Amino acid sequence: MATRHLFDQALEDLNEEIFRLGEMVNSQIKDAMTALDKQDLELANHVITGDLKVNELQAKIEEKCTLLIATQQPFAKDLRKIVAYFKISINLERMGDLAVDLAKISLRIGGEKLIKPLIDLPRMAELVREMSLQGITACKDENAEEAQAMAAKDDIVDHLYNQIFSELMLLMIEDPKKINQAAYLLFAGRHLERIGDYCTNISEEVLYVVTGKRTDLN
Repeated sequence: MATRHLFDQALEDLNEEIFRLGEMVNSQIKDAMTALDKQDLELANHVITGDLKVNELQAKIEEKCTLLIATQQPFAKDLRKIVAYFKISINLERMGDLAVDLAKISLRIGGEKLIKPLIDLPRMAELVREMSLQGITACKDENAEEAQAMAAKDDIVDHLYNQIFSELMLLMIEDPKKINQAAYLLFAGRHLERIGDYCTNISEEVLYVVTGKRTDLN
């Protein structure tokens, strides 16, 4: 009985660490978008250096998952939880990497005047942040309905990216001098679109824990 209690506590601790990792990544995305919108190079550098803490926590979660599988030999839902936590942590870490890539775009543009007010990019960032929080909350609560609702929002993210792509391509055609910065902003949109995809992956893992079945939500 004591052994089972310790195992349950270890799973609960993992769940809490996944949530904390998600909050860290969410903050990274917010700061990276703010840095780009406000051309705040100091904040951009803060996002880049902050990635080390994200990586450290993900590595800690990975190590705990491996140790639990090796020492406890879990089965059924317990095993699904550990596998899902492991994969969710990887998706969150990759989202953190994309936040860093977004921050690096701010540094590449530097103090150059933006070719257009940023409207859809901040909308995308806000939406993927909402998705990521919804995803880790669904993980914490094992809420399949919440996970599916979050994944459905990825279509809106894709639509916003398509709008950004069309608008920036038109700007590049109209004024070749804007090509360089427009290309950077295209990359920014692509990074945010990829974050949305990783959020959807998190939803799939939550559904796997709850139902025991693999579901393709992308």
